[in-house]
Amino acid sequence: MADLMQATGLEKGGIYRHFPSKEAVAAEAFDYAWEEALQERVRDLDSIPGSVDRLKHLIENFVERRSTIAGGCPLLNTAVESDDGNPVLRERARQALSRWEDLLTSVINQGIQRGEIRSGVDPKRLGMLVISTLEGALMISRLERNPDALATARSHLNCYLDKEVRARKPRTSISQANRNERTHRS
Repeated sequence: MADLMQATGLEKGGIYRHFPSKEAVAAEAFDYAWEEALQERVRDLDSIPGSVDRLKHLIENFVERRSTIAGGCPLLNTAVESDDGNPVLRERARQALSRWEDLLTSVINQGIQRGEIRSGVDPKRLGMLVISTLEGALMISRLERNPDALATARSHLNCYLDKEVRARKPRTSISQANRNERTHRS
């Protein structure tokens, strides 16, 4: 609250005059912080052509780019802090998680449709795997004040995406390739 008072130049009463409750202030602050964090996560995403590479870019942005809002991931922080205390804030965090899941699921579904991602991949489960791995690694990195957990998570997820998620191009046998070549020459 002190930071908000300093940033706005308002006293506590002046701030509360614009909001129905302190829970509403917290919800608005979360919405702002989440939007800032999300913008960093999707930065330059539209310039990446393939779906697996888009997922890898989202992971890279999570690991390397921090929100302009200090204090770490607003989703992780808010989920922990609001679990038992502020139902409005908890719901906002739940909606933010859903929005992030929807983004990942959309990229994954698009990749399946384009044949870039294996058809057996469950978009919802893969999205949750990415989120939970990154958020867990962030928590460990913050506790240890060391980026190793995030670097390890990035490396593991990138390898998993390449080996288990990315669709394989069908192999043609040498004799099939030779037949195709002869057909093209004729």
